[in-house]
Amino acid sequence: MQALELTDVKSFMNQLLKSDVFDHFLLQEAVITSAVSFVIDGRINKGFYSENELEELSLTDKTFLPFGMLRNNFFDLIKGKKTPSSFKFILLLSPENLRRTLNSISGSFTENDITGVFLNIRYQNQLLTLTTGISYRIFTPDKTLDNEWDRLVRQFLKQHNISFEEL
Repeated sequence: MQALELTDVKSFMNQLLKSDVFDHFLLQEAVITSAVSFVIDGRINKGFYSENELEELSLTDKTFLPFGMLRNNFFDLIKGKKTPSSFKFILLLSPENLRRTLNSISGSFTENDITGVFLNIRYQNQLLTLTTGISYRIFTPDKTLDNEWDRLVRQFLKQHNISFEEL
């Protein structure tokens, strides 16, 4: 797990809310606090969609909606003259990207060993932070995946010119 301060808030928010940079992540939860608090559970309400829609939107094997399907809604909630007093987005790797990540390391972990691989983005007290995390279904002292996830996140941020400092 690593904690990073995202140092250029405006640039990061443009990437988060106005581009597709984070669209391939799934949204577990979002909380936006301004005049009121908005709490969004990212779980898919599969009863809302027909079977065909679930297949067309590639949602059949997912529990959470892709961030990109909600990004414009978040932009509408956050935009305006006043900055929200706080917000939090909990993003996680999709099943496909989890498989790809596990295959890229020479570890012994399987998809069944992992509950989620997370990015926690939080804005509070004028500080924007990103924290990585992994939730395991098993006990393991092996930190190979944790270290690789931290490295991949730093690489991802650099690739998208997102400035950060380690906390």
